[in-house]
Amino acid sequence: MRLLVNKIFLALSALSAFIGLAFLAWILITLFLKGLGSFHFSLFLNDLINGGLRNLIIGQFIMAGLAALMGIPIGMIAGIYLQEYGRGKYASFIRDLSDIMMSAPSIVIGAFVYAVIVVPSGGTSGYAGAISLAIMMIPVVINTTDNMLSLVPRELREAGIALGASKYRVILDIVIKAAKVGIMTGILLAFARIIGETAPLLFTSETSNYFTLDLTQSFPSLTVSIYDLANEPEERSRDLAWAASFILTVLVLLINLAGRFITRHKD
Repeated sequence: MRLLVNKIFLALSALSAFIGLAFLAWILITLFLKGLGSFHFSLFLNDLINGGLRNLIIGQFIMAGLAALMGIPIGMIAGIYLQEYGRGKYASFIRDLSDIMMSAPSIVIGAFVYAVIVVPSGGTSGYAGAISLAIMMIPVVINTTDNMLSLVPRELREAGIALGASKYRVILDIVIKAAKVGIMTGILLAFARIIGETAPLLFTSETSNYFTLDLTQSFPSLTVSIYDLANEPEERSRDLAWAASFILTVLVLLINLAGRFITRHKD
């Protein structure tokens, strides 16, 4: 009887995995076929106003890069604090809050930034978009840093202190170096997550058809423009949305593969 139940659950598990992979393959094949059909290298040479994607790609990376500059230091410092200094209910509260933030819908974060930054400042901006992405990135970096540092053997810390090093030197020179591969992988995966976000940017940065570096105004966004172009009645606009989706998918895939590569070649 137990063997029968085991075989049934094994078959159901295999069927579920097959269904999930089939839908994933369907989505990717459709995306690649339609995206490649609309793809041409002039997309990287012209702005959206001229039928290209240059300003959108640059704008997306600028906002994601600015978010990383804000989110990575804050997340790493908080993760180091939790693992090396935090104790008791206060540390547990921060961990629980970080876990909640990781699962919070991105559109809720966008609405929050809209209420506290966009409305008081009088309009959408690249800065507001970057802040919303940073808020999404911080809990991921906190969780990764906390978990990776917990895997470093306690003996390494004790050895450093026994040699006369201060605690912060032990953390910087021994603990973080021992966990740097896992932390870097987590940072790359967090960056891959925010580079493809749309919902928070709808409220905070919107998008622009023109190239600009002025972060105080509505800022070019690849993901928001995909949403807008896909809803346009012209077939040319929808083809441009497919091409943009293809480029974005490839970018996210490359970032994820880089994280996997670093993990597998950590030695």
